[in-house]
Amino acid sequence: MFALIEGGQTPRGTVKVSGAKNSATRLLAASLLTDENVYLQNFPTKLVDVNHKVNFIRSLGGNIEVNHNGQSLLINSKDLTPRDMTTDELDLPIRTTYLLAAGQLLRDRVARVPFPGGCAIGGGPAGGRGYDLHIMVWEQLGCKVTEKVDHIEVLAPKGLQGGKIDFPISTVGGTENALICAAIAHGETEIFNAYITPEVQDLIDLLRRMGAEISIFGTSRIHIKGRAGVLNGARMDVMPDRIEALTWIVYGIISGGNLTIENIPFSSMEVPLIHLQKAGVDLFTNSNSVHVTPQCLPSGVVQPFELACGTHPGVISDMQALFVLLGLKSAGISRVYDYRYPERIAFVEELAKLVDGSHLWAKRGEIKISGPVKFKSGVANSTDLRGSMAVVLAALCAEGTSRIENVHMALRGYNNLDEKLRGLGVSIEVHE
Repeated sequence: MFALIEGGQTPRGTVKVSGAKNSATRLLAASLLTDENVYLQNFPTKLVDVNHKVNFIRSLGGNIEVNHNGQSLLINSKDLTPRDMTTDELDLPIRTTYLLAAGQLLRDRVARVPFPGGCAIGGGPAGGRGYDLHIMVWEQLGCKVTEKVDHIEVLAPKGLQGGKIDFPISTVGGTENALICAAIAHGETEIFNAYITPEVQDLIDLLRRMGAEISIFGTSRIHIKGRAGVLNGARMDVMPDRIEALTWIVYGIISGGNLTIENIPFSSMEVPLIHLQKAGVDLFTNSNSVHVTPQCLPSGVVQPFELACGTHPGVISDMQALFVLLGLKSAGISRVYDYRYPERIAFVEELAKLVDGSHLWAKRGEIKISGPVKFKSGVANSTDLRGSMAVVLAALCAEGTSRIENVHMALRGYNNLDEKLRGLGVSIEVHE
């Protein structure tokens, strides 16, 4: 899949931030823990990952009503039944397949989990396979785990049993998996070195509404008193996507556009917004919206900055590429460091193809940006979800036509992206 992008289009209008991708797919997995209805609103229904997970749940007998116009899901899992599946059915190109285990174990004490990303082997931040920590979670909660040719089989002969889970590193996915499994387990579970992001807090809020007893101590210890069975139905709004919100803000700044961005999750973006302020960006805000115009840069340019990406509440790694893009419009040298995922620099080479001159340098854990630059049209490739979006935005700001290969990487992270751009007077042509 590639996109042809005619640059030089200045965005004008209002755009609404969708529900968070990194929350919505987790809430969908948690909705399998009850036989009653779960109604999720502000749900990003057109995300590729959502569609894959919805289809998988339906293939197991779950009933899901998707309302694209209303941005909502109605889930009922009373008929969900684990079954043997073909290799093709188990080939899901999404990372969070492990969250589909608990709903299956609840009903049949066996779960067949597609390998994360549809691939049996993949490195994780702690090294080795990308799912070792999930195997640890299941085993600590009384399961026997076997890696088959095309899936992971999880057996819980006595049902999920409460236990102690002490993560060797802070992990979002591991924390989510442990929460979902422990909520329906027999007995109590303690999670140490948990990573409680705003999206994980959203998951905790839904589980509590469904009847789970969850207590948080400090910032990294969680205690769960298991329900030893199904939870209750619930209704909840998905939190707005903080990464999408920052995307529109940065796009408005670098394009010189006139944007009103609605549904901003200010409480989960405090530190990133402080960094924008320190870079000389003076945003117009109210309780849930931001207005971006050229007047947001009183000096006419972004001021050079340095920041380090890491864990919440700081600037997270998924925001790295957006700050690199912002640095290209700064009047001097800016530096962006990433201590959590230092290898996430492949996008820099592709972004540089849309910049006139030599202004970007990257090495492990550090990206140096020399601004201000003029964007130019060209051909670039998508390397990862967030870096790909930075490349797309650069192409939108360049004069002339650019071609972005593998643009599906960017589309994966943004709900209804092409339609939202059209609403701002900007269009891209996506070709299969």
